[in-house]
Formats: sequence, structure tokens, C-alpha cells
Amino acid sequence: MDCLWITLADPQPATNGQLIYSEGLIRAAREAGAALTVVGLVRTEKPHPPGDQPGLAWRLAGETRWPAWRRALRAMPEVAQRGISPAMDRTLAAALDERAWDAIVFDSICAAWALPAVLHYQAKRNPSARLVYLSHNHETTVARRIASVARGARRLYRAWDMLRLVRLERRLMARCDLVTSNTPDDTRTFAAEAAPTPVILLPPGHGGHRVAERTIDGSVPRRAIIAGSFDWPPKRISLERFLAEAVPVLTAAGIELQLVGETEPAYLASLRQRFPAVRSEGRVDDVWPYLAKARLALVPDELGGFKLKGLDYVFNRLPILAMRVALPGMPLEDGLSVGLFDSHRALAAGVVALIDDFVTLNRRQREAYDACAMRFDWSRIGRHLVDTIRSLERPRQRASGRARAAAGPSSTPSIPVPPAAGR
Repeated sequence: MDCLWITLADPQPATNGQLIYSEGLIRAAREAGAALTVVGLVRTEKPHPPGDQPGLAWRLAGETRWPAWRRALRAMPEVAQRGISPAMDRTLAAALDERAWDAIVFDSICAAWALPAVLHYQAKRNPSARLVYLSHNHETTVARRIASVARGARRLYRAWDMLRLVRLERRLMARCDLVTSNTPDDTRTFAAEAAPTPVILLPPGHGGHRVAERTIDGSVPRRAIIAGSFDWPPKRISLERFLAEAVPVLTAAGIELQLVGETEPAYLASLRQRFPAVRSEGRVDDVWPYLAKARLALVPDELGGFKLKGLDYVFNRLPILAMRVALPGMPLEDGLSVGLFDSHRALAAGVVALIDDFVTLNRRQREAYDACAMRFDWSRIGRHLVDTIRSLERPRQRASGRARAAAGPSSTPSIPVPPAAGR
């Protein structure tokens, strides 16, 4: 199967969850037998672009930085605009000309800048090309969250951007032949909105570091850690709210809090200024030694969507405390393999209550590891994706079904959604 894969950017190095998920899916789909040509932005921080390999070719171009007024006037939402540039237009056009593609994949909403050109290609040159939307979130939910916490003129702009995003996400669902989601909740939401387009659950895999055995005892610092990337606005909002609540509580209890992960230098400097009691490390070459020197890992996010850092915590045997909504799609049980909380204040109190309870800390890290050990396998996920694409009806055959769905839902079959345990 020849697949044109449109993504945000060259995913290596995978410095955040979006890049980790994209890199894993690209590798897994190739290993499952698909021949991929990947279109995306070049990573300027790398000395050399990736080289082509059998079954994997790269078509990368530079990013154009547009002024804010140009971004505001476009029909595309902000999240889908990074790929808009003359260089990317030429790169995509050349890739579309290469062959009659069996499938064209939009890897996240960030790739939707290419939708008009792809639809033109499908209509004029290759009606049999199957279109696939690999969602990374239910983006309408994310946009509503961002708009709801904005203030002043920025709130008006975020509301405008949300309208653009809702329209784009709906268009993707309507024009694609397959939608994927990485959490059970989002899968159900997409299935209700995208019918009769099939929707499948496609959780991330974990191919990284695994600690075979660990014992947390008094030799480990009284430290909690938050690892990951801190450049996405919803993550920053949740992080700052948590720090405002938790830092006084943890400091009074003599508990250290450490932030480790990719973020802009200016934002890192602002965190250090606002929360000097927190050890804000920024980007590090190797996160594993930091995880090994903490007793607890925290997920203060107030928005759903799969958290790849949750897998890093589990497989490095760090017990997790999280907001109740923060870890969808992970087979963890509150009180047994994870601690879940309804507020940041309660989460901070949970850290204080658990930090010296070595029996519970070690039980939870073992239970979480065992619950996840046989899941999140990239090879199986890649085979599921490729096999599903191959099994899709031809787009022309699906057109009549879409027309019936537009007329009414009475004849639309329900889309089965796999339960979390079936991943």
C-alpha cells in the first residue's frame, strides 16, 4: 500500500507528545507493510534532514512565519497554519504527482492545511485514494477549553479561532474515509459526530525505556516530578493553576517539586521567577535519571487526551497522582494503581499524604506496570491501522452512504467502539 503521510514536521527528535505519537505511528505503519512518503516541516535545529529508507521517504520544506494579522484573517485555525507556505505547497504538489496514492493520511489537525489540495487531487486525478484523519485530540473540545479561559480581546480571538477549528474538524470528518482517535472517550465522541465514517481507537504504543524492578525507599529524595513538554497552551494553564495551589502546600511539607521537559526559554524563565521554590529544569538530554530520583509523578492536566508521559511514568515505575480527567485510555484503577483527584488542592494534599508511604508507593508502581505491560505495543497498533485502511470501501462507494447520513440517521449503523481493556 502506497501512503502519502502529511504530518506537522519531521518527528525526530520527538520532544513532545505530538511528535512521539507521529513518530511511533509512522514507524509502526511502515513495519506493517505500508510504503510511506512523509510530507512535513523541516526541523531547523537538526544539522541534517532524515535520509530515505526502504518503505520510508521524506519530503520536507521550511516554515514561513506569518504576521499575526495574516493568521487572524485566514479561514484555517491557528493550529493548522504552520504548514501554509509556498515551499510546502510545492512540496505537497510534487508528492501528489509522484504516483496514484492508495491512501493519504492527515496526521493531526496540524496537517489539515493540505486538505484543499488533496481534495482537488482526489476529485481530478485519483478518486480511489482513501483519506484518513489521525486525530491527536478531539480538537473542538480543546478549542472550547482554550477559549473559555482566555480574557479580554484574546477571548474574542480565541472564540473566533474555535469557530474556524470546529468547521475544519467537521470538514475532515465529512471528507475522510476513516477517523482514528487515541482515547476511548474521544473515539465515542468522534463516532457520534462522524457517522457513517468509521472511527477506530488507535492508542499510542511505548517503545522506550522500561525499568524491570524498582524499590522506592528513604534513599530516594522526597520529590515529586512533572515531566513532559510545556509549550501547549492548555498544559500551561493547568500547570500554572496547579503550581499556584500546590507550591505553598508542598514547600510547607518539605517536599521538592521538579519540572523537566521541553519549553520555550522565555516561558521557563517566567516559571522560575513566579515559582522560585520549584526546580524548573527545562529541556534535558536524558529524562530517565530525573525520573529515577523522584518518589511520585504528577499529571495536573485538566483536559483529556492521551498523555504519553503517563506511559513513561508507568514503565519507569513511578507511582502517579493525577487529575481525574487527565489519563483517559490508561488501564489504571484509582486507589490501586493510580491516585485520582478532582482539584489541584486535593492533588497537592495527596502528594503530602503519600510521599513517605513506601508500602503504598511500591504497590502502586507495581500494579500500574503490570496493568500496562502487555499493552501499548506499536507493532500491533501499526498492523491495526494498515489493515483497517486496506479494508476501507472505495471513496466513490462511500459517497451514497454519506448522502443518506446527511438526510437522516435512521439507516446509519452504529460504530462499534472498543473498550479500554481491548486495546
